[in-house]
Amino acid sequence: MQLEQGCVVRSIAGRDADRFYVILRTEEGFAWIADGKVRPLERPKKKNAKHLRPTKTRIPLETIVTNNQLKRFLKGFGPDEAAT
Repeated sequence: MQLEQGCVVRSIAGRDADRFYVILRTEEGFAWIADGKVRPLERPKKKNAKHLRPTKTRIPLETIVTNNQLKRFLKGFGPDEAAT
């Protein structure tokens, strides 16, 4: 699966490993990701695309307007021990 806007991804490297994010945009080998909690929509993280693994889930970004909506959506992807 391709890394593209709206794709839910899991980080596999760095201090945020095993956390789930949504890709807000992509550019030349990098993705801007947010989770609504540690990385809000207003302050996404630029992460190397080779450190991300896509899931089969895509969401239209127009449906995610607030950080709370994004947090609730990503909560269904498993435990998030790093963000407690």
